[in-house]
Amino acid sequence: MSNHLLHVDQQIKSLEHSLKLAHDEWTRQDAKRRLLEEQLSKREQSILEYNETIETYERARLLLQQSAEYAREQAKQQMETLVTNALQYVFGPLFSFQIEIEEHGNKAVAEFYVVSDYEGIKVKTKPQDSRGGGVVDIVTLALRVALMETIQPKVEGPLLLDEPGKHVSGEYIHYLYEFLKSLSTMFGRQIIMITHNHHLAESGDIAYQVSIRDGISEVMEIDNT
Repeated sequence: MSNHLLHVDQQIKSLEHSLKLAHDEWTRQDAKRRLLEEQLSKREQSILEYNETIETYERARLLLQQSAEYAREQAKQQMETLVTNALQYVFGPLFSFQIEIEEHGNKAVAEFYVVSDYEGIKVKTKPQDSRGGGVVDIVTLALRVALMETIQPKVEGPLLLDEPGKHVSGEYIHYLYEFLKSLSTMFGRQIIMITHNHHLAESGDIAYQVSIRDGISEVMEIDNT
């Protein structure tokens, strides 16, 4: 092989090596990009869920603050009862929900607490600090129902739920869907729910599975008999 051909061959191998290095680096950077996008999506979803939870608490506070004293006490008792029932239905009898209202000037300020009984000792915490996200999910769900039933004029129509109990651990999911069924019966409301949890999906009277193939959504009814 002449020196010229040898030189060209070496250049080609060098270019191939550089191309491989560049491709490997692109692969690493692309994987990092996809990971960052996934993390960003999760953070954005967490912020959305947090804002929705805060909005529910603020609506409940506003209702209690703007109510006259007698109506406020009635609303307070209804909320405490419903949320306590929800917590006990899902997590057991050692949990309760408590609303404390204090007068600051001419304004009533409401604070929400979950009370837990640990070996005879009462522990009172904010919902977001109690036993992870599962408690927050149940408190928020029950508060939303309480608001629908308490606000006048009463909000009619079905209860729409998007991923209820998303953070509730698997051992409590059965109790969650039993609680949802009791809500539907108690208040005479249809529940329309979107969920990735197959246990919750199987609890519905009618359920559909939506999947995407080649960019096309396919809907199939789930047999829950």
